[in-house]
Amino acid sequence: MSLTRPQTLSNGKVFPTDGEDHISLPTIPITLPTHLVEEVSKLPRLTKEQCGHLRHFHNLVSQPDGDWSFMGGASGQDHDEGSYRYQIAFMTYAAGAAHYHRLPALRSVFKSLMDKMIAKMLRPDVWGYWYLTSHSGTLLDPDLKEMRKPWADPVCKENVMYSGHLLLMLSLYSMLFDDDRYDEKDSVVFNWDPMWWGMGAERYCYNRTKLQETILKQMEQDNWMGACCEPNTVFIVCNQFPFIAIRYNDIRNGTNVIDEVLPKYKKAWADRGGFISENGLFRRWYSDNGLHALELRSSQIPLPNHRRRLPATYPRQPPQHPPPELANAIRDISFSQNLDPESPSVLSQAYAAISDQPSSPLQKGFQKAPMQRSRVPLPTFGFVAQWLSEVAGPPALDPLLRHADKYLNPTWTKGGLHYARHEPGWDNEGNYRYMEPYSGNAAIGYARLNVQDGQKKMWDQPWTREVVRGQPWVEGGGLECGVDFLRGVWVKECRAVVVTVRSWDGGEVGLPVCVKGLEDRCWAIYVNGELRGVEVVAGGKDVSFEVQVGAEEVDIVVIDASAI
Repeated sequence: MSLTRPQTLSNGKVFPTDGEDHISLPTIPITLPTHLVEEVSKLPRLTKEQCGHLRHFHNLVSQPDGDWSFMGGASGQDHDEGSYRYQIAFMTYAAGAAHYHRLPALRSVFKSLMDKMIAKMLRPDVWGYWYLTSHSGTLLDPDLKEMRKPWADPVCKENVMYSGHLLLMLSLYSMLFDDDRYDEKDSVVFNWDPMWWGMGAERYCYNRTKLQETILKQMEQDNWMGACCEPNTVFIVCNQFPFIAIRYNDIRNGTNVIDEVLPKYKKAWADRGGFISENGLFRRWYSDNGLHALELRSSQIPLPNHRRRLPATYPRQPPQHPPPELANAIRDISFSQNLDPESPSVLSQAYAAISDQPSSPLQKGFQKAPMQRSRVPLPTFGFVAQWLSEVAGPPALDPLLRHADKYLNPTWTKGGLHYARHEPGWDNEGNYRYMEPYSGNAAIGYARLNVQDGQKKMWDQPWTREVVRGQPWVEGGGLECGVDFLRGVWVKECRAVVVTVRSWDGGEVGLPVCVKGLEDRCWAIYVNGELRGVEVVAGGKDVSFEVQVGAEEVDIVVIDASAI
């Protein structure tokens, strides 16, 4: 550890500061007092699994450009709900939630991680699908007589299923780190240059502000029903993300755009029957052909303004993970007859209702009920996990995570945790086994790292510039150093920065630590309870040092010496 101050301390000694002023240091014990050791031990810490998810995110976005190992889906075309854009976006939201709720002092760790995530989101591999999708077709627009003329710019019109996520990623970054780099001119660039066309590259330039203006213009053109995803189709879920981004940007910019546009959006839907269909489920999308309902459990992040509806609808969701046809039957029977949805008799009735076969025992019902009729089955497990993490939290979420850890192929690779792909279906005991990249890479990790009401709390109290600048934070080495971070907080009551680390593979690592934003006073540095040095901060100086980290956890405490 490199320190700029002497380490020999005693009562009343006077130490020079840069050869000029002299500061009288208080008495500083050689070991951290017992009451402070106990305070540190009580601080929440990430579990092995939570650290594993963050490291897996880091591993994925640190792969060389063009390497999408672990992320490829069954369709192979990046058009379905497991597409790269959704995996990257929800890894970003998971990292953002972990920083905001769990490790708020570790600014550089998450900033570096999210920079890599945004860079991946801007790769043509992620947004290039749009050129084909922009042709449209009669599936989405039955009145179409011929394909539309396509365009490559992925955000200029429609495609909010990409642009909305990108806007939230950029806005979340600005809010969390008090950094406007993505609001600089041409900070968001899409390069379109198919190798064999030979007609020259196309370059589409945006920034955070221009992207938001573009999406709002589309919402207005679509009569405030929201911006289109695929042509002629507005999905509720995809429009949640730009609204959350607008909220963050309002707080950052001192504007009030969200209070202007959100009422228009809600009124437009109310005029067409509202967000909830006749059977009590949230509608999924709107097109000129009508409104379409979707089970609430397939929602991703509930827009905080709509969360007051959720407690009433949550108990109607089936308690396990049957196919959609069976889930709808369970819901209808239990709700109409006021029966327990977990009752075997309800399941038998539900199975009989969707099948010509005789009523079957529980496990046979799961085995024989058909999967949904889509080209690629939805990543429903991940959707459910995300939704439960926000609306219900533990203990409702815990059985789902235990099921994942037992049946859904938990896999550790280079210190990272994900759930490996498995074909759709159930085993002979009725245990759900289907796993795909969206749930396995991003959604389950999001559910573990989020907290109950996590998105609502971030909506209600986004970090302002003053909040970000108003408390100490840690810079220095990040996940790329081979270290997992279990704690990273400023404990205001103790006037201490606390960081807990260990190496992911048990190897010895030298971790640089730089604590910024400390007040001008004397700060003591403790490592595993032992005094390792003292820094006198003046004029906004940082406290920098290095610690050796191995397989055992290392507790680092930088504390105001007068508070010991």
